[in-house]
Amino acid sequence: MSIKISYKKGINDKSVKNYVLFSDEEFKVNGLNKLSLAKYSNHINKIIISNKSKKKDFITFNLNSDQKIILIKIKKNQTVTENEKKGASFYNYLKTDLNQNLSFLEHNITATQNKNKTFIDEFFHGLQLKSYNFHKYKSKKDTQNIDINIHYANKIPTTKKNDRFSSLLQGTNFTKDLVSEPGNILHPDEYAQRLVKLKKIGLKVRVYKQQELKKMGMGALLGVGQGSVRGSYLVTMEWNGSKSKNKPLAFVGKGVCFDTGGYSLKPARFMEDMTYDMAGSAAVVGLMKTLALRKSKINAVGVVGLVENMVSGNAQRPGDIVKSYSGKTIEVLNTDAEGRLVLADALTFTEKKFKPKFIIDLATLTGAIIVSLGSEYAGLFSNNDSLSKQLLEAGNKVDEKLWRMPLHENFDKLMNSKNADMQNINYVGGAGSTTAAQFLQRFILNKTPWAHLDIAGMAFSKYGGALNSGGATAYGVRLLNKLVEDYYE
Repeated sequence: MSIKISYKKGINDKSVKNYVLFSDEEFKVNGLNKLSLAKYSNHINKIIISNKSKKKDFITFNLNSDQKIILIKIKKNQTVTENEKKGASFYNYLKTDLNQNLSFLEHNITATQNKNKTFIDEFFHGLQLKSYNFHKYKSKKDTQNIDINIHYANKIPTTKKNDRFSSLLQGTNFTKDLVSEPGNILHPDEYAQRLVKLKKIGLKVRVYKQQELKKMGMGALLGVGQGSVRGSYLVTMEWNGSKSKNKPLAFVGKGVCFDTGGYSLKPARFMEDMTYDMAGSAAVVGLMKTLALRKSKINAVGVVGLVENMVSGNAQRPGDIVKSYSGKTIEVLNTDAEGRLVLADALTFTEKKFKPKFIIDLATLTGAIIVSLGSEYAGLFSNNDSLSKQLLEAGNKVDEKLWRMPLHENFDKLMNSKNADMQNINYVGGAGSTTAAQFLQRFILNKTPWAHLDIAGMAFSKYGGALNSGGATAYGVRLLNKLVEDYYE
């Protein structure tokens, strides 16, 4: 799918096939008398009156034998999210005939936007988010396209190459691309190479390879990947957008490129979707790309642990004991509780090396969070009320919702081991997501504000959502970008 947006001065009425006009809830078209369509105003108003009884957001009618008008109904004082969702709905409306050339008109947009100067950008952003598809491996390529022309009476506005909406779209779609790739293509070796290429947009990227990680003592992360013929990596991506030496904001992601469950083998029906078990890391990558492209005025670091959890003669066994980067030992009772082992080392490393203002980690960590919250909310666990409040508010603003779940020291005893400092699962039963988060909290050593987002129910959708087509959702990119925008820039 290709969507091209062009800005043009003036309008050649004869060249236009489809006019797109915004109306209010009463089907009143704002600025109609100033448009090139003024001569058709009586005709248009008659058609609108005849359609007023129809409770539809979109109406298409013939202007003449060669031209059409598409009418989009906009509520008064729509929120940003409502504008984006209206754009996404408009894409769905167009899907029956996507090869279209659409003309939007300056006066109509200006009259519609009221006090919101970015109304049209939000509308197009939603349209573009909804239009994403991953057809890279289809033999028949997608040739459908939508050409959007915005016609200005006089001066065409200056457009910034790296503006906010374009940067966020690129970061979001990059995350979707990563999550959509099959495991035989995006294994840890390939993933690390793709991240190195982000240097060209200004990120400082460092790849810690297997031998380095072994010397550093990252036994928890390496234990997960030891059964794979692919390497295991820790990759850091730094963005220094602030001239001051402020502590960076830190984002950590679980990057299990494929998860068989190891010797605690998953059933086949649960394994087929495990290419997206690296969605937490992909969200961190997409966020860092967004921040770099839009030249964010903050310092931030993204850290991802990249492994593959496979079965082989060298794979980790249930009952193995590993020593983490923190020095704490872990008894691995279930090899399918592997994401927390990767994050354990990544969290301690991030805290020690970067001494950040806060750490937020994202992971498709537990099936239990799906039982709790389904595909409507991600689980939020945190040691800090202020950071939690900011995340909840940011999530509501972009419709990437969070629900705060409990942490309490009484859960710690469920993770204590007779043979090591802790075990990686709770065999007593219940509170699966909370005990996983409680496990992770043990690797925050210096009381750094920390939040864990369990996105297992949100990272992938078979049916799609308001702003997503089916498949990878890139959940977390827009949420964390909003957090940065509203509270740290």
